[in-house]
Amino acid sequence: MGSCFSAESRSPHPTSPSTSFRKRKSNAKKRLGSRASSFEYWRNEPLHRIPGRIFLNGSSQVASLFTQQGKKGTNQDAMVVWENFCSRQDTIFCGVFDGHGPYGHMVAKRVRDSLPLKLNAHWEVNVPGEEVLKEISVNAAGSMNIEETASASADEDSRISVDAEETEKHPEIFQTLKESFLTAFKVMDRELKTHQSIDCFCSGTTAVTLIKQGYDLIVGNVGDSRAVLGTRENDDSLVAVQLTVDLKPNLPAEEERIRKCKGRVFALQDEPEVARVWLPNNDSPGLAMARAFGDFCLKDFGLISVPEMSYRRLTEKDEFIVLATDGIWDVLSNKEVVDIVAATSRRASAARALVESAVRAWRYKYPTSKVDDCAVVCLFLDPASHKVCSASIAKSKEQPGSAVQVHNGHNGDRTGLARSGTCRESDEGDDTNKNEEEKETREEEIDPESEIEWSALEGVSRVNTLLNLPRFEPDKEDKGMRKQN
Repeated sequence: MGSCFSAESRSPHPTSPSTSFRKRKSNAKKRLGSRASSFEYWRNEPLHRIPGRIFLNGSSQVASLFTQQGKKGTNQDAMVVWENFCSRQDTIFCGVFDGHGPYGHMVAKRVRDSLPLKLNAHWEVNVPGEEVLKEISVNAAGSMNIEETASASADEDSRISVDAEETEKHPEIFQTLKESFLTAFKVMDRELKTHQSIDCFCSGTTAVTLIKQGYDLIVGNVGDSRAVLGTRENDDSLVAVQLTVDLKPNLPAEEERIRKCKGRVFALQDEPEVARVWLPNNDSPGLAMARAFGDFCLKDFGLISVPEMSYRRLTEKDEFIVLATDGIWDVLSNKEVVDIVAATSRRASAARALVESAVRAWRYKYPTSKVDDCAVVCLFLDPASHKVCSASIAKSKEQPGSAVQVHNGHNGDRTGLARSGTCRESDEGDDTNKNEEEKETREEEIDPESEIEWSALEGVSRVNTLLNLPRFEPDKEDKGMRKQN
């Protein structure tokens, strides 16, 4: 239920980052193919103006997104849905990111914005027969060039071994995208380590991401956020299929790797169910996951950012996928989640209905605990949405965008391995962080048709029945949620 815990401690600041790799050659811009030219457009165009990209509360014809701040301070969760990804009309990228640590909200948003660009660039490089695409280099916002690509691709530490049998049973697109995921995640973590305005020494984020192209689904996961599929059995009953593994430190393989690197894994006495990662000779930082972006205080002691990759061939029986941070999964089971989504009459309201149900479950199951941040992406997979609707892309063009929020960390006194905003009874976030969050939310004007009045939230009574919760009567705090968000 917590991500990071620390006793009072201080660790030396890492060496000053070098910016030499960010320099672009004067001849970096080349004539590219059709998909690459669109990538050039992405490089030079603000992210919020890209058609089909949604990163705040809202919906399209194939997806519903919603996030809500908990009671631990700044909302450190982030999310994104990107239709028409890589200029492929049958392709969509989704991701949910759960930040932790003093600057976790900045890390999560940085990964949300940068990782898809890196993934796209590496995917294009790996496409056979398009040699010209190997000349792609990304500017400081994308922060990688082709030399970095080659270096990262050659780094065996960023790979997951695949035996011959696994290679044969998966299609070529999985092998291509797996290489792209592994390399993009490696480069993303490297960028965070040298980032000048975000201190990632004891801050980081999870990332559960997917690319759906037609009926092919490729999932890459780091940390303990989760992806679950809602599908029908032969008797037409709805079942939940977990697509990812929560990469916790107590998993045998994860714990073995951490211990081999001299890290320690144990749970605190007052929360015996939460295994955490600790430094060899210091009771900090107490990270509740075995893989994450950032958290460089632990990268020499077993923490990695290598994604666990999986592939699934979708069928007509698969209805939707839910990506969510652990604020959802800590209080709701996989089956409860898919039942709530299925019980919601309007797709646009599915993610919000799930978040509101989780908040009520938090108050019912853990009345003395602070509600965690929650972020949800619901991706719908009925036959009509296996081929991404051009209408949803056109609709996104009509919606006003938001300016990309630029976060500037504090390079002054280091907070050391201070207690994270996602840890148990953390202090409330400071006013500066709250203002940043409010500004980003205000700048994104949500389509009024996708906004849901509290009194009109569909399926509330059915959801309460599904969760076996008492009748819900909104209090003053609940009534203010819509205004707050």
